[in-house]
Amino acid sequence: MENEEQQQVELLEEIRHSASHVLAQAVLKLYPDAKLGIGPAIDNGFYYDFEFSEPIEEEDLKPIEKEMKKIIKQGLPITQVMMKREDAIEYYKKTDQIYKLELIDEIEGKELSFFITGENEFADLCRGPHVASTKDIGAVKLTKTAGAYWRGDETKKMLTRIYGTAFETENELNTFLKNQEEIENRNHRKIGKQLELFAIIPEIGQGLPVWLPRGYTIRRILEDYMLDLERNAGYQHILTPHIHRSVLFETSGHLSFYKESMYPAMEVDDETYYLKPMNCPAGMMVYNLSPKSYRDLPYKLGEFGTVYRYEKSGELQGLQRVRGFTQNDAHIFCTPEQLESSINEVLDLLAIFYKDIGFTKYRFRLSLSDREANPKKYAGDIERWRQAEETLRKVLVDRGEEFEEMPGDAAFYGPKIDIQAVNVFGKEDSVSTIQLDFNLPEKFNIKYIDQDGSEQEPFVIHRALIGSFERFFAFLIETHGGDFPLWFTPEQVYVIPISDKHHDYAKQVYEELYNVGLRVKLDDRAKSMQSRIRDAEKMKIPYIVVVGDKEIETETISVRTRKNKSEGLMKVQEFIDNLKEEIRTKEPFTPPVEENN
Repeated sequence: MENEEQQQVELLEEIRHSASHVLAQAVLKLYPDAKLGIGPAIDNGFYYDFEFSEPIEEEDLKPIEKEMKKIIKQGLPITQVMMKREDAIEYYKKTDQIYKLELIDEIEGKELSFFITGENEFADLCRGPHVASTKDIGAVKLTKTAGAYWRGDETKKMLTRIYGTAFETENELNTFLKNQEEIENRNHRKIGKQLELFAIIPEIGQGLPVWLPRGYTIRRILEDYMLDLERNAGYQHILTPHIHRSVLFETSGHLSFYKESMYPAMEVDDETYYLKPMNCPAGMMVYNLSPKSYRDLPYKLGEFGTVYRYEKSGELQGLQRVRGFTQNDAHIFCTPEQLESSINEVLDLLAIFYKDIGFTKYRFRLSLSDREANPKKYAGDIERWRQAEETLRKVLVDRGEEFEEMPGDAAFYGPKIDIQAVNVFGKEDSVSTIQLDFNLPEKFNIKYIDQDGSEQEPFVIHRALIGSFERFFAFLIETHGGDFPLWFTPEQVYVIPISDKHHDYAKQVYEELYNVGLRVKLDDRAKSMQSRIRDAEKMKIPYIVVVGDKEIETETISVRTRKNKSEGLMKVQEFIDNLKEEIRTKEPFTPPVEENN
């Protein structure tokens, strides 16, 4: 079964790789002066990079796709030929394909692999593999265009990247496109704008998101939740400055291993300062403010600290990739004997948090070093690395967790466990991380007095359950589609009077709900009742309370849920009790199943 799945994956890659070449062939047919870049198969599709003499728009994709389908329908054979280097150079000089000539300069060998479509109708430099005929490509769809620097180098020319996808059958393609449409509907940037959660304001700066009132409400709720969760687990909390003297990062090693990701230095009073790229060094200094014994360990410091990292503008993406973000950091200082139990405690805390937040699917990734291949990439003693990696592996195995080992993905100061949360569409993101560190304790001379009176060096566990609030929030939005559970949704109830004469009673209901701590809004705008209800639904408000003559007469409220379900008339206190129970249990919201007509 596993072998069949692998074969299917390989076939799909061949289909998409071949489709990228057919795309290039179609483009040259319609735009003979276009310059060809590269066109690989990628997750969920393929792309090809082009230089056009005139810019093309999204609407230009339709005739290109039409031409692709003509080529596919012809069932042209796709064959591999080996071409002498000098002939390949001559071919591309004759056709003025400057980017292909650049690629040839980097390829060794006297002969180069080309794939030919039909009777020399189209040739492209490529190693393959491909399907045997264009008819084997099946169903294709061009999806979008984007700008892309040649070879990903910002100093080189910006090309036009055309994305597409391909499947064996039309049914598979249509299923995929429908799924992609739903994914786009859940895009955190789209929902963030619709629900007024956050904004990227150019005048403030790219990659520097602003939390709007509704989004900040959610953030504060999550902060309070995490503070309580951590306090109950024995954490103390600190807050450190946004900038630090350079000596701190010289000591930590970040200036040696991480400088390219840091913002430029600032000169203040003849001293050099940096915006902090992480909270760890300051945490080490806090530990060292007073001597510690083994009785003080594990010593747990938490911080909601904002850090700044220089990300290239082309890599910025909504809240998922930003330049300034706040981490739910914690540093646990422990003895070697406490290491395993401390990691288990963090994983227990993680399980509680994920359950409450509504993340039901997640997997573990064990990020290890590749010290033998890249010894300069990592700091610290090899034996400590071995011990740390073995401990993390043992904890995951003993807990019965499935995990994937990722050699080369460790931080420069130690191995880590990355938790990959998976949303309803199978899309995953690194949300939480647990890292072991034996480098900073050595760098900052972190010690504790052991039972025998000797000075010992503790292990440090870096732990971020939320990770960054920004990336976490993006994943949270897309997982729930903006339909957040009641306990952390920005507004829990809208109270809507049918007309002006019902305003006083509506205000009374509003005050009763507000006084018990519910997040409630009185919508008495001069709009029709139906229009206000639609606005509430658009903002994904969990409960809509409508009051009119009948409600005033019976001293009740009419309750409607976001599932478009009428709860009928009920007393205000009954409604309050129901909501408090839903909040207490952190009941997840389950959208109604749409019926197919």
